[in-house]
Amino acid sequence: MVLRKSPTSYGGGGLWMLLGFLLLVRTELTCGNNRVDDYQSQKGELVGASRKFRTDFLQEWPTPGTGPYFDTASIPSNITGLVGKTVLLICKVKNLGNRTVSWVRHRDIHLLTVGRYTYTSDQRFEAMHSPHTEEWTLRIRYAQRKDSGIYECQISTTPPIGHFVYLTVVEPVTEINGGPDLFINKGSTINLTCIVKYAPEPPPAVIWKHNRDDINFDSPRGGISLVTEKGVLTSSRLLVQKAIASDSGLYTCEPSNANPASVRVHILNGEHPAAMHHGMSTILAGPSLVAFVLSCLLLYYHHSIRWKYPLT
Repeated sequence: MVLRKSPTSYGGGGLWMLLGFLLLVRTELTCGNNRVDDYQSQKGELVGASRKFRTDFLQEWPTPGTGPYFDTASIPSNITGLVGKTVLLICKVKNLGNRTVSWVRHRDIHLLTVGRYTYTSDQRFEAMHSPHTEEWTLRIRYAQRKDSGIYECQISTTPPIGHFVYLTVVEPVTEINGGPDLFINKGSTINLTCIVKYAPEPPPAVIWKHNRDDINFDSPRGGISLVTEKGVLTSSRLLVQKAIASDSGLYTCEPSNANPASVRVHILNGEHPAAMHHGMSTILAGPSLVAFVLSCLLLYYHHSIRWKYPLT
């Protein structure tokens, strides 16, 4: 006798098992989707927080890994100094960190300064730096013409990086036309012109002195005026009308950024009238000098010539 299960009873149990399996799979898929959604949400929050951190904090500080560099936009690379004055060579460094700044003179490859310390026996050179600033300055006092040349501001990176500064030390020249002695006819106008050249900038002021005293343009004497034109060549013209005997003496032109120049004025009362030209000239100048030389030559040859007659 063979026993067989009825199709109805077998199929009913298998159906319930199948339904239970499908329900389990659906539950897992739903939980998985929820976990993915939670991860995406947490990831978005982390990205937003990271961006906020960079915006709020990192922008206030140099980006990690950025090395030092020179701020060349705010400092000049060509400097002109005056002989005898103080010259400042400025180097501006950003993101210096724990590195040092040095100044090197290229003329003799001489290390002048390291940080705030000076390494030269020439006491005219000095390192200058104020804490919490980006400027490292080389000060040169009583500058000389020989100080002209190339100087390098150097950062102690590996390899070192440098910025060149070109220094030119000039000595302005002050001249008074017609000096050192001028002979003026009484009653004429004294016209003194002072020229200042080779100065890095026009002198802020030009002072005139008479016998070491500042000229008073408002004095009771009157008739004294000054015309100054500033530029590459600065000219200052002193005019003294109707010259009198007391106007004789030493006149000095003193630019504020250059050496002074002097001329001695002589007021003549009818002496050597032929040497006067428009009320202002020098003795033995121009045609008068030529005539004087020719006269001397004629006198010399006149006394040197001897006539001989043949003996008969």
